[in-house]
Amino acid sequence: MGSQWKAKHRDAAANAKGRLFGKLSKEIAIAAKNGNDPDMNAKLRLLVDQAKKASMPRETLERALKKSSDKDAVNYDALAYEGFAPHRVAVIVECLTDNVNRTASEMRVLFRKGQLGTSGSVAWDFDHVGMIEAQGTADLETAAIEAGAQDFEAGEEDVSLFYTDPTDLDLVCKALPNFGFTVVAAKLGYRPKNPVSLGETELAEVEAFLAAIDNHDDVQNVYVAL
Repeated sequence: MGSQWKAKHRDAAANAKGRLFGKLSKEIAIAAKNGNDPDMNAKLRLLVDQAKKASMPRETLERALKKSSDKDAVNYDALAYEGFAPHRVAVIVECLTDNVNRTASEMRVLFRKGQLGTSGSVAWDFDHVGMIEAQGTADLETAAIEAGAQDFEAGEEDVSLFYTDPTDLDLVCKALPNFGFTVVAAKLGYRPKNPVSLGETELAEVEAFLAAIDNHDDVQNVYVAL
């Protein structure tokens, strides 16, 4: 399944694009506070490239960039929640919120079918890594070695996942096109050290739990030990 959980068939959902644009807009607005020139801000450049590849309207992108300098712009706090899905499957949930108390209260409710932990309660069982989704049919192993990635996973529809050291994320993104891959998305995330295997019934329960969390407006990313 990979370290970042994604809802099944999300791309077919009517509101998929809108939710993706909303998440990207938040991240772009925050990244742009460190400089709104993508050429001088590596994180912003990756997000802008991702937004363009997702066909985000130019007006939406420009509005997100403008928010960084807007004195009346909403300020978002980055939060991470750790705990367990049903059957003791470790989960890390990353949020961006304009109301910390509201989000904390709603996360407690969403974790009732699992167990909400404290900071560090499951993070020790994940590696913090760079994660690059890239499309191509070239040899994965050769591309990973030559571009400086640490590992890779083959995916569907010729989109594979490359793992990097966090400090090498931008360098590997720039290198992969030289070896036959087009970067689709890139970010820092969490990869489980000890992924677990579940039966069909148990997996369905975990999927339902994760879907409810991922559907929350403040949730940006969900990482799971599967």
